[in-house]
Amino acid sequence: MSSVLEIKDLHATVDGKEILKGVNLTVKSGEIHALMGPNGTGKSTLAHILMGHPSYEVSKGEILFKGHNITEMGPDERSRLGLFLAFQYPVSIPGLSVANFLRSAINAHRKGDDPQDKGIPVPEFRKLLKEKMDLLEMRHEFAGRYLNEGFSGGEKKRAEILQLATLEPEIAILDETDSGLDIDALRIVSSGVNALAGPNLGVLVITHYQRILNYIKPDIVHIMLDGKIAESGGAELAEKLEEHGYKWIRDRDNGAVMEAK
Repeated sequence: MSSVLEIKDLHATVDGKEILKGVNLTVKSGEIHALMGPNGTGKSTLAHILMGHPSYEVSKGEILFKGHNITEMGPDERSRLGLFLAFQYPVSIPGLSVANFLRSAINAHRKGDDPQDKGIPVPEFRKLLKEKMDLLEMRHEFAGRYLNEGFSGGEKKRAEILQLATLEPEIAILDETDSGLDIDALRIVSSGVNALAGPNLGVLVITHYQRILNYIKPDIVHIMLDGKIAESGGAELAEKLEEHGYKWIRDRDNGAVMEAK
């Protein structure tokens, strides 16, 4: 059965300023969506709100996931339900290895579902982690490094994709995963996402640029302007943006407003 994330007429504010002004969007497992738009249009705000960041206030609308209204749920509850967010700027945690972090995350999920759960056995976890790292073509020594400490931009994003692989969510939100990556790192990260994509995973790729979509092929592209989805279409929409920018959408919408007056 397909898992569905539905965003209905979502309005949200930050420090009293309205950022989202009626977002409607549906992502199903098995689909890859791209959300594009210039700076300041609300793309990252939407990502943070979907995972329940406390600094953002939903003033209207709702977020439904797998039939549950998650608008008032905490980030941990949303994660256990099957949502995942890869951060644009992952934080470093000195002293905590990648492996221990991932095992703690898995155990938090298990304990949330069953308070009596004793956690994933170490041999089972090692086997799982090795399988996921092999799938992503990652060196096993990576798991022993402290989380994001001294990591390059590409290594930080690969660590995020490893988390995605290990936690096995049903909908993943990638918040500008291509930010700060050179072309080689972009290829590596994209190949990881492609290796994980399939009928059990839906992906929302948030990006400024068309270049990541040369490697991760979206089924649907959405353009966000001024806190709303202004246009949706196939992969060719991203190519049109690359060629013409956003001006044609603004001109079209401004023309519609003038006609309405």
